Amino acid sequence: MASSSKYSKPPQPPPCFTATPKSLVEDTKRLIERSRGVQDGIAKDVTSDTASFASVNLPMAQDDNKMGIEAHIIGFYQAVSTDSGLRDASTEAEKLMDDFGIESSMREDIFKLVDAALNKNETLDPESRRLLEKNHKSYIRNGLGVPAGAKRDRFKDIKKRLSEIGITFQKNLNEEKGGLWFTPKDLEGVPEDVVTSLKKGEGENEGKVWLTYKYPELFPTLKYARNADVRKKVYMGNENKCNQNIPLFREAIVLRDEAARILGYPNHAAFRIEDKMAKTPETVDTFLGDLRERLAPGGLDEMGKLQKLKQEDLKRRGLDKSYDGHYFLWDHRFYDTLMLEQDFSLDQQTIAEYFPLSSTIRGMLKIFEDLFGLVFVEVTGASRDQVSPTGKGEDIVWHPDVQVFSVWDDEGEGSGFVGYLYLDLHPRDGKYGHAANFNLQPGYIDESGKRRYPATALVCNFSKPTPKKPSLLKHDEVVTLFHELGHGIHDLVSRTTYSRFHGTSTVRDFVEAPSQMLENWCWTPTQLKSLSKHYSYVSDAFKSAWQESGSNGSASQPPETMPDSLVKSIISTRHINDALFNLRQLHFGIFDMTIHEGSSHDAVEMMQISETFNRLRKEISKLDGPEVLGEGYGWGHGQATFGHLIGGYDAGYYGYLSSQVYSADMFYTVFKADPMNGKEGRRYRHTVLERGGSQDEMQTLVDFLGRKPSTEAFYRELGLS
Repeated sequence: MASSSKYSKPPQPPPCFTATPKSLVEDTKRLIERSRGVQDGIAKDVTSDTASFASVNLPMAQDDNKMGIEAHIIGFYQAVSTDSGLRDASTEAEKLMDDFGIESSMREDIFKLVDAALNKNETLDPESRRLLEKNHKSYIRNGLGVPAGAKRDRFKDIKKRLSEIGITFQKNLNEEKGGLWFTPKDLEGVPEDVVTSLKKGEGENEGKVWLTYKYPELFPTLKYARNADVRKKVYMGNENKCNQNIPLFREAIVLRDEAARILGYPNHAAFRIEDKMAKTPETVDTFLGDLRERLAPGGLDEMGKLQKLKQEDLKRRGLDKSYDGHYFLWDHRFYDTLMLEQDFSLDQQTIAEYFPLSSTIRGMLKIFEDLFGLVFVEVTGASRDQVSPTGKGEDIVWHPDVQVFSVWDDEGEGSGFVGYLYLDLHPRDGKYGHAANFNLQPGYIDESGKRRYPATALVCNFSKPTPKKPSLLKHDEVVTLFHELGHGIHDLVSRTTYSRFHGTSTVRDFVEAPSQMLENWCWTPTQLKSLSKHYSYVSDAFKSAWQESGSNGSASQPPETMPDSLVKSIISTRHINDALFNLRQLHFGIFDMTIHEGSSHDAVEMMQISETFNRLRKEISKLDGPEVLGEGYGWGHGQATFGHLIGGYDAGYYGYLSSQVYSADMFYTVFKADPMNGKEGRRYRHTVLERGGSQDEMQTLVDFLGRKPSTEAFYRELGLS
């Protein structure tokens, strides 16, 4: 993390976040008009005889590049703005943009010219050739292979409605405000800093606190609340939040199936997987089925141990009469955590003391600097005014909590500018509720041959600091942060000609692999130690607050970096209850394939989606839900909160698991022996990350590994080979 003067003047200003609800919609209409003008111009001036990549595809690609500079940010406000008017306008703008995207993708006049250009078979550079072929294919996938008439019109209507559903579904999730009132006694066992941060009740709720379903409140409650009824209430509440999404989810599944059949596919999964690495649903089903078979015995074994632990725990607390032989969904996080504490002396609270958010991020950025040849310079105070296009530093962020970094190549890589990284790390009302990386501006090469640099944002929900304690991360949150930062780095270092292929714009069953591979650094002793710093060393205020609290029964300061014994206890737990964790991922993946592989359209229309979701969970993960208490399988609607399946991972959730095959192979083959090997890190940066989606992803893997990928490392890592 440098602050040298040579890194202080970026050649490109950061984006501004000064939009108003009115400007968002007006800017969107302006972008659409410009884009439509480009397409109209091509349709007017080019004929099938004069059609070529340069006359048809290139002007559209250049317009697409410029569009990304503004459009991504216009749609980003709905995920992060505190102003509901801005969020609503951002949502409206995204609808306009999506409608225009559908209109563009179904222009027969342009498709004929793209078709003519493809048939010319010109000699093009590989990335331009890929762009031409992908464009051509996307017109066909958007219905232009269907003869004009009622069927094609219906297809277009479906596309528009699916876009509306996607936007509304995510908006409902972002703005979800549910929760439950509890007394502090109900929440016995939940960490004190979580309970004291909750909203206090008044009137009839005097003496109670309001627990929401936001991650920093939900997960600690499911992990630590001793009262099983409280965990059940919280679990059930979370599975039944956002019920307005239930009909939207069903409608999306039915419409997708209809659209796929109009295009001549047997179902939506066949349509979606055709242009991914897996190519066919059969490949995916075989992979998931094989993994399920291999994991099932381990899952039952792990559950047996956890069940025994539950029985012992209830006996110790004099509650053995309440033990009914079941191991419930709302038991799992609690007993999983208890096992880690009891059998592996894994004290999550003590571990978190060594991962204050600010110093952990500095440690992570340092790892990325050393590995990839980067330099991160935080832009603060007067420097913000200097780089801001308006001269006002507050204009380059969307909220006062947001941090900005300018990112550069180090001297060995040529000291050039790379782009901007934004971190927005704490929850607030109306904000996107999970952890994700958002591209704000893509990189590309403009008409004059100059590089345009990217901007990327990490949006997370880690607990807020207090005057006495910084934001402290549990180890699993450290892994999440590293994972999302991995996507951010992919977004930053990508160097493609066209924004269409920039950064994480790869096929969905590869996109997680680079980030998943980087998670391994969170399980390496030297890296864990280098990331850790006890919070009492972060500032004098925290040091005295720590001593006042007589933390851990003693006021003498703990060691600055994490003791080896604690590091060892974290690493020893990496694969504890791993089979159950992966069976949970399999449940999501198999549910996703099941609902998108209907044998007929009637079968899809008749499908009982909530029941399917819960039945598959019981069959695959083996954990008991309310169905074992005689409530049937309709007790919850987890799919209504499952943003992935509406937000682009439809018939693609398996990608999290198949990406792990590639990530394990890359790590074991190249980095396992020496994770901080800078030479290999830079080779990885240039061979894998830089390419984005500009070449076939299998080719990228072969270039890096020197061979085709294999599943061996993945199964070995899971102890299944």
